[in-house]
Amino acid sequence: MRQLRPVQVLAVTSGKGGVGKTNVSINLATALARGGQQVMLMDADMAMANVDVLLGIHPKLNLSHVIDGTHTLEDIIIDGPAGVHVVPASSGVRRMAELGPRENAGLIHAFSELTLPLDTLIIDTAAGLGESVISFARAAREVLVVVCDEPASLTDAYAMIKVLSREHGVQRFHVIASMTHTPSEGRLLYQKLAAVCDRFLDVTLNFLGAVPFDEYLRKAVQRQQPVVEAYNASRASQSFMQMAERITRWPRPTGPDGHLEFFIERLVNFSAGRGGVAA
Repeated sequence: MRQLRPVQVLAVTSGKGGVGKTNVSINLATALARGGQQVMLMDADMAMANVDVLLGIHPKLNLSHVIDGTHTLEDIIIDGPAGVHVVPASSGVRRMAELGPRENAGLIHAFSELTLPLDTLIIDTAAGLGESVISFARAAREVLVVVCDEPASLTDAYAMIKVLSREHGVQRFHVIASMTHTPSEGRLLYQKLAAVCDRFLDVTLNFLGAVPFDEYLRKAVQRQQPVVEAYNASRASQSFMQMAERITRWPRPTGPDGHLEFFIERLVNFSAGRGGVAA
């Protein structure tokens, strides 16, 4: 492991697909990079990867080549917007969606070979409660949960939080409300989720912010660019910039456990405990 400074590891997840999770990951990564941070964005949706699609990049290599052992992690990294280091996954490869504990451990162990200086690692997980989602979320320093104003979104987000808290000891979550129509709607969504969690779970939920329903966000998707770069004066862009600013004010990892190698160790230990063999 050559990564010498602590890294803030953020897992962006959601119980339900279709809530704008990947758009959140991409724009937060870009906003943090525009603010001067060294940022890596990892597409951890192993079978339905679309970070590369949303960014209009065409990787020749991806995480499947790392798992196969034919390439290192640094071999597959692509420079994205604002200098974000993008780690692409593979889309439509069934085997990638069925990685067991052994493969997950080996995949994350590949991070130990990184030489790039990093401040923040953002992991765009798959939706749902698959093995890799749990692995990444429980090992990350902070978990960001994206929800929208749909009953299934809130129900599935609660299920995600319940599993991570009761079975894996994750007790702090940050909620992002997506596709809101008014400033108060995002706060209300957070309050609904927080009320249920407060009643049944021993967790802390924080409201990170809301992404407004914005025509410029749709246009940015069509242009395959982050909205914070394509339309930086838009309401959606301003929202992402504000959330990024809040993230920069979070306490930075200071002890040894803040280094990337300990993030890897937590993942490997978890995978080994689920029946795999640590790489």
